[in-house]
Amino acid sequence: MLEVSPPAFAFGENWSRFLTSLSDRQIEEATRSVSALVGRDLRDKAFLDIGSGSGLSSLAARRLGARVYSFDYDPQSVACTQELRRRFFPGDEAWTVAQGSVLDAPFLATLGQFDVVYSWGVLHHTGHMWSAIENAARLVRSGGLFAIGIYNFRGGRRGTATWAKLKRWYCKAPRWQQVSWESTFMAWNLVSMAAVGRNPIRMIREYHVGRGMSWRHDAIDWLGGYPYEAATPGEILEFVRRKFNFVLIKQNIDLHLGVSEFVFESTPHDAQS
Repeated sequence: MLEVSPPAFAFGENWSRFLTSLSDRQIEEATRSVSALVGRDLRDKAFLDIGSGSGLSSLAARRLGARVYSFDYDPQSVACTQELRRRFFPGDEAWTVAQGSVLDAPFLATLGQFDVVYSWGVLHHTGHMWSAIENAARLVRSGGLFAIGIYNFRGGRRGTATWAKLKRWYCKAPRWQQVSWESTFMAWNLVSMAAVGRNPIRMIREYHVGRGMSWRHDAIDWLGGYPYEAATPGEILEFVRRKFNFVLIKQNIDLHLGVSEFVFESTPHDAQS
């Protein structure tokens, strides 16, 4: 089993704070987002959420009628997902929550295969992104979908390499320095938006539109998200096609440092080859 090397961001702590203010509207937006990305009727489909984090995407899939299996490497993230299951689907046998790693081959071997394997904004935080993508793709059954979101690589002084160093520093820094950096980063973002004519207050108020997330918690997740890797869209496409010959059926490309989304289909021919 490949382990994440320290320093590493405490994702679960951030998501547990996020859940204290989770609204019905955010849940509705997350449900719409998952449905739009997958693009298929999820009723009675087996849906695997790798790196479930807050549990919001798992909740969305369950609300869409899927049989959900959620797992995360981080114990507090597992607790967050369990909390959403307790709140909205208490005692539901169609939603399983477990602790595990996408880098742990023996654990993955116990799971079987799924109609939809979903991992948004997770595999690039494992410390072994390409192994994580390959392991996740092996869990897609014939005719199933592989839906992933991966950070987009950017070169230059403000690109991926610089942010990797900043994120590593953040995770090693004492808490007072982290708080100072969080405040500076968020203030800089708001001022930058105002400078180009965007309304920061409106942006924060409407941030949930898209994936149901919170601007503040996403900003902290971005700052602290380490380990941190990225890839160009072309690298993702070439890797998945070469390893599995999956067919790309949808992509939403981010032109900056954000997450690019990919949905691949595993064809019956792949399963026989």
